[in-house]
Amino acid sequence: MKGIDPYFNDFLSEIRLTSSQKDDLKRGHKILRDRLTADTTLKHLIVTTFLQGSYRRSTAIRPFGEKRADVDIIVVTNLDKSKFSPQETLNLFIPFVEKHYKGKYRLQGRSIGIELSYVDLDIVITSAPSEVDQEALKSKSVTTDMMLEEVTSGNNDWRLIKGWNEPDLTKSFAAQNLSDSQKKEAEWKLEPLHIPDREANKWEDTHPLEQIRWTRDKNKNTNYHYVNVVKAFKWFRALRLTDIKHPKGYPIEHMVGDCCSDGISSVAEGVCLTLENIVHNYRLNRHLSTVPGLADRGVPEHNVWKRITSEDFNSFYDSIVTYASIAREALNETSIARQVAKWQELFGDKFPDAPEEDNNSNKSGGFTQRTAPSNPTGGRFA
Repeated sequence: MKGIDPYFNDFLSEIRLTSSQKDDLKRGHKILRDRLTADTTLKHLIVTTFLQGSYRRSTAIRPFGEKRADVDIIVVTNLDKSKFSPQETLNLFIPFVEKHYKGKYRLQGRSIGIELSYVDLDIVITSAPSEVDQEALKSKSVTTDMMLEEVTSGNNDWRLIKGWNEPDLTKSFAAQNLSDSQKKEAEWKLEPLHIPDREANKWEDTHPLEQIRWTRDKNKNTNYHYVNVVKAFKWFRALRLTDIKHPKGYPIEHMVGDCCSDGISSVAEGVCLTLENIVHNYRLNRHLSTVPGLADRGVPEHNVWKRITSEDFNSFYDSIVTYASIAREALNETSIARQVAKWQELFGDKFPDAPEEDNNSNKSGGFTQRTAPSNPTGGRFA
């Protein structure tokens, strides 16, 4: 599949967050986190803060239209959930957002959303974890603001251990290696965190660090193609399945994770097999008009597809059947021009055009190679 790989590299560079969008996200969350920990009222309640969500997992795509990039900030507190209701917990943060983000915030079911001109932020508050987990949650492996793809370098992959530190991206991979003892050190097995659901008036379990760890392992098992398969799939879903309200966001990412085959050799293969596996794995659900249940990473009793209706699932599934066939045709094509045309049926004009084929290319079964070099970003994630 080397012939089509440069086209996917260029496509991915067009749908990733731009450098300016990443800078905006970093500026937005850093200012928010600094303000939280400096607040005279809240700083005594806050144990630590860290990032979660698609930005941290490196599965975010460039926003469509007027939408802004977004990032989720977990705020770990020392509040006893048996003494504070979800509404009371959120109320403690109202004076803070009134002071710094007046007119720009809204109370959501389980978070406080902040809409700025350049970025969207979500404050996700947790109750007090155990004292042992509190110490682990303060470590650099948790509080780092680097994306998962930025901390996959040589033998210093991100790990939930005390001795892990952010890699120095100015140095070679070899200079960033973990020590032998750090490589052998068992990762922390942290408990889920508890977040307030004010609409249901109860505390809910969540485990964002387990989602990050699962994504890291899946990425390794797919030759570091998985996060790019997710980005490609999210782009396809947003571009082509516009008449379907759900699934989107993390529920889509979760299903891709369940259906993306290990050992794939390219993003093209990963996208095709993921589509085909969705068709195969959920055929019975479609036949019975039932919605599949997908167990959350780290909190398996939670079904991440619980909000999806059977009507939405049926429409989603039927669309996937159509596009799985197109992706298979693209993967089996020997002509680069025809491969590109098929992939553009999924990904639109962000997927680059192919140069015109030689007159003899169809006769020989060959194809015209790209003449312009590709410059993918993201290192091993490109």
